[in-house]
Amino acid sequence: MYQNSKVLAVTERLVARSQQRRQGYLDRIQLASSEGPRRDLSCGNFAHGFAAANATDKAMIRGGHNPNLGIVTAYNDMLSAHQPYEVYPEQIRAIARLLGATAQVAGGVPAMCDGITQGRAGMELSLFSRDVIALSTALALSHDLFDATICLGICDKIVPGLLIGALSFGHLPTIFIPAGPMPTGITNAQKTRVRQRYAEGKATRDELLDAESQSYHSPGTCTFYGTANSNQMLMEIMGLQLPGGSFVNPDSPLRTALTRRAVERAVALARTPGNARLGLLVDERTIINGVIGLHATGGSTNHLLHLVAIAAAAGFELTLGDIADLSDAVPLLARVYPNGTADINDFQAAGGMAFVIGELLDAGLLHGDAQTILGGPLSEYVAQPYLEDDRLHFASQRPASLDLNILRPATDPFSLSGGVKLLSGNLGTAAIKLSAVAEERWIIEAPALVLGDPHELKALFDAGKITQDLVLVVPFQGPQANGMPELHSLSPILGVLQDRGLKVALVTDGRMSGASGKVPSAIHLTPEAVTGGPIARLRTGDMIRLDGVAGTLTVLIDEQQWAQRTPTIRQETQTFGIGRELFELFRRNVNAADQGASIFGDRT
Repeated sequence: MYQNSKVLAVTERLVARSQQRRQGYLDRIQLASSEGPRRDLSCGNFAHGFAAANATDKAMIRGGHNPNLGIVTAYNDMLSAHQPYEVYPEQIRAIARLLGATAQVAGGVPAMCDGITQGRAGMELSLFSRDVIALSTALALSHDLFDATICLGICDKIVPGLLIGALSFGHLPTIFIPAGPMPTGITNAQKTRVRQRYAEGKATRDELLDAESQSYHSPGTCTFYGTANSNQMLMEIMGLQLPGGSFVNPDSPLRTALTRRAVERAVALARTPGNARLGLLVDERTIINGVIGLHATGGSTNHLLHLVAIAAAAGFELTLGDIADLSDAVPLLARVYPNGTADINDFQAAGGMAFVIGELLDAGLLHGDAQTILGGPLSEYVAQPYLEDDRLHFASQRPASLDLNILRPATDPFSLSGGVKLLSGNLGTAAIKLSAVAEERWIIEAPALVLGDPHELKALFDAGKITQDLVLVVPFQGPQANGMPELHSLSPILGVLQDRGLKVALVTDGRMSGASGKVPSAIHLTPEAVTGGPIARLRTGDMIRLDGVAGTLTVLIDEQQWAQRTPTIRQETQTFGIGRELFELFRRNVNAADQGASIFGDRT
């Protein structure tokens, strides 16, 4: 099979760099596999594990010869994406019984929504929730009663957290079961117009709320291509959920059939785990395939954090340099809002993941031999699911694009390089999502406007004090400072300024939304300000050049003068209230953004 030389080179150096760490991980899961599950150590312990089961399940679990599936669920009925999971455990149990197996909810994990906490104190807990979810997943599986894991999760930090936690039990086969996106509401363009009109004072709050309610209107994942839907793309292209199942709407007959098939696969893998153990499936090929999928679809910048952390959990030292090199090799094949006008339902209708995976395979850009939960290679994932006579089938012929404005072939892509790019220079290293930015704005050179608090922007805007080109600089938003909140609430105002003809950009050590939009934004800047990073030395009026073509981010100042400038000391900020005080341990121990912003590793 043809393999792109750059993809092969990055894969080989990932293997070489990670050899010792990966071997240590494999040794640990091999030891765990030989020791468990241990249902025979104590009758008292074992009886506790099935005391609440019904008579049928109790007999099967007690017998110890039937597979027992551990369900880890992120269900809550506040979040639209996770509300459908309410009925999944009983469905899974019923399907498992028919197959001579059992299933139990091993535990629940928190699921918070960045869309709800945007611009609020709760956003400072958001990124840390990923590692809380990983810890919660490990706690759920620690009872050592299970032969396979089923993960129920969709959104931003939930899927990466579930996967990191499940990898600590990598001796178990693991399957992710999605719930699908909500049907399309009003268009994303309509919603964006109302948001910007509201920012300008031209729309009322009732008009804004009405537009938002028509966009986010039913159970299911939000339909834009942010972190939640990027998660689903990743789980599919990494072979950890069924092909074609990521973007099928909730409560549809096809969604139900896919859930049934996923449980069937989980039971089959539990009976003959072998190479289907999660820790073996998630190898260097799987990790690289995930990065390539992110670039090819213009996915969420949050995954520059999550992919590094996921790789580390599997014993790999993935670097931002690896991700940058792959971006140069991978063409952009998809345009889904905020990278275009289409939503994720349009993406699915145009050909979806089967088309993307097929194109990348033909171009030699994926490791088609990477193993999946189906027991075969990723090359089988060009199939699309469909129902015929109420039976689930997978089309053997790869679809063509049904809308070239949404999906394009690798031979004629939207762009020759990936949607996410790295920037480096005398301000450090940052990320930018170029796929959402018009090409004429890939290079911005303008004076800095440094804010001590992101909320100051609205006051300046409302007072009419922003009339010139600017690079908005928001320091002290990194993981060690305050948990690295998303700053998406800045987007409407910056968008208005850009539409007025100003050259506008953002530079921050914080995050933007997974739906990073049309304003060029250098985010995840490392080192962060609180550790003395160069961003802390910036002053209002400094000339900054953001060059998305050359991949540079620099302050245009005399080198000697720059070296002698003293970093700004962070203004006093709240470290209590809304749960902040409980996360002080995380802020003290989290590593840098380019290392995944995780507490599970050395802090540098």
